[in-house]
Amino acid sequence: MMASFGHGTRGNPRSRGRTWSRTGPDSATLGIVGVICAVAGFFVLGIILGPAAIVCGWLAMGRTWSGPRPVPAVVAVVLGAIDTVLAIVLLAGAATWGSGVI
Repeated sequence: MMASFGHGTRGNPRSRGRTWSRTGPDSATLGIVGVICAVAGFFVLGIILGPAAIVCGWLAMGRTWSGPRPVPAVVAVVLGAIDTVLAIVLLAGAATWGSGVI
């Protein structure tokens, strides 16, 4: 029996599902990392750690707002947003004319 173009000799073709490995961090780990980034962002490098916490929390929630959400992921997103806003306000305040030399 000859195989036609694009079809092998096997009856069932290979699965065309996910081709990447699932060895990455799970949602619980991402949520905890996000919370740690958000809390650390209140003390140092808030402009960097705040958005990192938002991204980790968003990925931990499965990139959707619907359905059940893990608590650490929501905490990471909320604290990361607060941290980012505070960092932007502090940077904007430091760049005003009144805080320079004379």
